[in-house]
Amino acid sequence: MDQQSLHDAALEYHEKPVPGKFKITITKPAETARDLTLAYSPGVAEPVREIAKNPADAYRYTGKGNSVAIISNGTAILGLGNLGPLASKPVMEGKALLFNRFAKIDAIDIEVKHKSVEEFITTVECIADTFGGINLEDIKAPECFEIERELIKRCNVPVFHDDQHGTAIVSCAGILNAIELQGKKLADCKIVCVGAGAAGIACSDLLIAAGADKRKFFMVDRHGVIRSDRAQYNNGEKPRFVNDAGPKTLSEACDGADILLGVSGPGLITEDDLMHLAPKAVVFACSNPDPEVEPELVKKVRPDIIIGTGRSDYPNQINNVLCFPFLFRGTLDVRATCINQEMKLAAMHAIRELAQEPVPAEVVKAALVDKLEFGPEYVIPKPMDPRLFKKVSRAVAQAAVDSGVAQIPMPENYMA
Repeated sequence: MDQQSLHDAALEYHEKPVPGKFKITITKPAETARDLTLAYSPGVAEPVREIAKNPADAYRYTGKGNSVAIISNGTAILGLGNLGPLASKPVMEGKALLFNRFAKIDAIDIEVKHKSVEEFITTVECIADTFGGINLEDIKAPECFEIERELIKRCNVPVFHDDQHGTAIVSCAGILNAIELQGKKLADCKIVCVGAGAAGIACSDLLIAAGADKRKFFMVDRHGVIRSDRAQYNNGEKPRFVNDAGPKTLSEACDGADILLGVSGPGLITEDDLMHLAPKAVVFACSNPDPEVEPELVKKVRPDIIIGTGRSDYPNQINNVLCFPFLFRGTLDVRATCINQEMKLAAMHAIRELAQEPVPAEVVKAALVDKLEFGPEYVIPKPMDPRLFKKVSRAVAQAAVDSGVAQIPMPENYMA
């Protein structure tokens, strides 16, 4: 589809037959006088009294336990930048659609206009108890780190910044599968992460938590490799990734690298960089819509490399929808108080393992390909794979129970 056709089709899709991408429907009968008596006055006073006595009863008598607020300030909308909260609304509505379509979660978008980071934090803190969980979205770095950290402290429901952790979970699942196919182990790999924003920091943290050797890990921002001798640029989360073991530039860091993860911007990885990577390297170029390096170039000059991108028109798409709906499903279903590292790793391994299983015919058909099997062009499941719902949700819920953050036991025969 050319750009003009996409423009026209996208605007028509969002406008017709009614503006927006979702609507709110009722779940209880409201046809008779008795129905209205129970739904509102005087019947509604009974659950009000119960919740006042025991706040946890809100999960019994309201939709709190199946609800997620998708909250943004519009400071980092997709690849479009800081266009403000109102302009972010189509994206947040899109997330609400995905929550409902893939995990049957009722999600509502909230766009916050604020004057300071603290004002944004306070606004979200004050409304958080309305929902079962908070999904932060499209908030620029470095503010996003402070915002998430503070909201996790202040809120009584799980808070999750998808641009950080959703990207990390999916990309790490694909990377682990790709290096397995290449005959390598994560602990032995030299890793270069191009990008030190929200996604880059979170991906790096999760790779290290999964077993990567920090001594062989090099993070690169616009000023080069993060080192102690460039302290004026080492703000925010970056000091945790200082590595003085040699390279100063991206090109130098690429020399002998086994894994090259791009979460930055288009065209940053050159043909020369590719040629200096280790044999059988893995390159995930996740910048959207234009990756850090074109897959066609990778295939031409380094056919031994496994390549993944953020795009749906190439194999191995790194797509957050593989994670966040099911992560929240499992979280909500055991009323987890937070989304911890154990739950993220559980989601990552569940996604990874699914890619190694035989693919149902209906998934192959929906992907518009002749076949799908674990290999260089299929290291990560397809978003339309219905098995993700049960497998990832169950893994996350079990990890929440096992790590002690679930408020109720694992439901009997959960996702059986």
